[in-house]
This record gives sequence, structure tokens and C-alpha cells, in this order.
Amino acid sequence: MEFAPKWIAWEITRRCNLKCIHCRSSSEVEVKGHPDFSTEEAFRILDDISAYAKPVVVLSGGEPLLRKDVFDIAKYGTEKGLRMCLATNGTLVTDDLCRRIKESGIRIVSLSLDGSTDDVHDNFRNEKGAFKGTVSGAEFFRKHGIEFIINSSFTKRNQKEIPKVYKLAKELGATAWYMFMIVPTGRAEDIMNELISKQDYEDILNWHYRMEKNERDILVRPTCAPHYYRIVLQKSKEEGEKFERRTLKFSTGGSKGCIAGQLICLINVDGDVLPCSYFPKAAGNIGNQSFKDIWENSELFKDLRDFKKYRGRCGSCEFVAVCGGCRARAYAIAGDYLEEEPFCGYVPMKLRTKN
Repeated sequence: MEFAPKWIAWEITRRCNLKCIHCRSSSEVEVKGHPDFSTEEAFRILDDISAYAKPVVVLSGGEPLLRKDVFDIAKYGTEKGLRMCLATNGTLVTDDLCRRIKESGIRIVSLSLDGSTDDVHDNFRNEKGAFKGTVSGAEFFRKHGIEFIINSSFTKRNQKEIPKVYKLAKELGATAWYMFMIVPTGRAEDIMNELISKQDYEDILNWHYRMEKNERDILVRPTCAPHYYRIVLQKSKEEGEKFERRTLKFSTGGSKGCIAGQLICLINVDGDVLPCSYFPKAAGNIGNQSFKDIWENSELFKDLRDFKKYRGRCGSCEFVAVCGGCRARAYAIAGDYLEEEPFCGYVPMKLRTKN
């Protein structure tokens, strides 16, 4: 099945001014062995992508604002017809940066906020003052009329903050709030004991369903939580009504779970093309293959798109087409990306019948 990606996350640097406990790329101020590529190489990659498709391209990191040429890259992508976006921790934002964001054609920005107070967020981000910096960044974006999304990551350490962070995201004027359920890759491998339990996971997703059903002011979306879409179908059937979901103008859609290697991918700073930001297995490298070739012909991507290859409960599940289970989490926990989602407790009807 050949289809172009809707979203590409692009790690343009692994350098970062923070050292967050869950960082998928283990970013630091200086990262050895993973240098930034040149501006010319960035332009070549954008040429390659734009010749094949016109996806949303999210300039990410690390902290992308540490690259002096980040706005040159954004402007070049804009001129190529790509919808350029920016993912930042928000602590480096100024009036001048906001002006340059708008001039470069960046369409929307995302910020990271993992707590409703200094104590919680700064602990998660390993930097005193990070909370104030991120809130200040949101205020700058609002002042300059720049749309922004707030991404929030959760473990046992901060899961009680979920309703409070959601409320704060609304108060700050975010266009959308995305609730991320941690995938243990990168530095997050060191906090495996902090992963939210299966039952709490289910309870949180049920809370999100009730909240989203009544939310009218902000777009909300659980991320890295594919079995939410099973819950949506179950609840809608129980309640006898269709669940209408709002979408963002740059959304990949709102009716499918794991879209790694199907609608999205990540290009890391080394040029490896990965199924998603949390799936550390390369499908190919853009330094020696075209993006089109990797996207259409990679065995890894073909496997992810073939639900018949899925194993365990996911392989037997009646909701596999709308959920799929988190392939990155299966890879991280079971060592097999085709295995069942390890943080879903649902037992498929087919297996219940057998028992």
C-alpha cells in the first residue's frame, strides 16, 4: 500500500538547554557523536521530501531554537510548499524570536508543559525555572498571535497533575492540548518503574473521553495512547451516539490509534528515518536513499502497515484497525514491534470465546 506521509517530525539537533527525565533522544547541551547537519544538507532533505509529498514538517530536537539557521530551514521548507511547524520547550522564546517565527512561515508551534506548578514541571525537566520559561513562551506566542499546542507527558510522578495541566493549557490560550503517555525510549528507559499502570492508563483514557466529549474551547488529544480509539468506539456504542471529534487544521486525523510508519515518521539528526519519535529502529537513511524509497519500500514500514502480522492480543483484536497498539511500546518492552501492546488490558472477543 503506497501513500505519502501526513506528518514528518524532524530532529534538526540533539542539543538542548534542558535535560528532561523522559527525553527520547537523551539530549543535553552538547551531545557527542550526533552533530548537527549543515544548512545545505537541510535544504537537500527538504528538496527530497517536497519532490514526493507536501506533509506537515515539525522542526524538533533537542531544542531546535539552538540552531542559528532554524528559521532559514523553516523559510526554505515554506517556499517548497511544506507546512512548517516548530516544537520547542518554550524557555528560549522572545519577542524577536516570535517575529522571526512569523516571517519564516511557521504555521503553528508546540510547547512542552508537564506540570501545573514550578515544582512538578521543573522536576520533570531537570531545570529550575523551566516552568516559568515555558509559561512565558506561551505568553509571547499569545501576544504575537502565534497559534500553539501544549504537549504534556505523564508518568506516575505527575499523573495526578493531568486535570490541572489541561486546565492550565486552556488558561494560557493554547489551540490544542495533547496528553502524552510515556514510551520508554532514550532517557525514559531509566524510569521504567514510573510508567503508568495498565489500570490507571485505562482510567485516564476514560477520563479523557468524558472530558473531550464536553470540551468546546480547545482541541484535546491523547497521544501514544492508541487504545483510546477502542474506548471511543466502546463508549459511543454504549451511549448510542456518534462521538464527534474536533480536528486541528494540521491534524493527521482523529479516528486512528498508532500511526507510526503509516501516516507519520521521524527523521533524526543522523538522517535515519524512524516510524515515530519513540521508535528507535531505522527504516533507512535519507543520506543514501530517497525519502520516497524508504517510505514506500522499507520492510519495517511494510510490517507496521500489515495488521495480519501483529501478534498476541493485538493480532486477535477486533479493534486492531482503529487502535493497532503502540508499536514503539511493544518494541521497547517486548523487543518485538509486532507483539501486543503491553500497556493495554483489553481481552479481544476472539480470545474470550476460546476461553
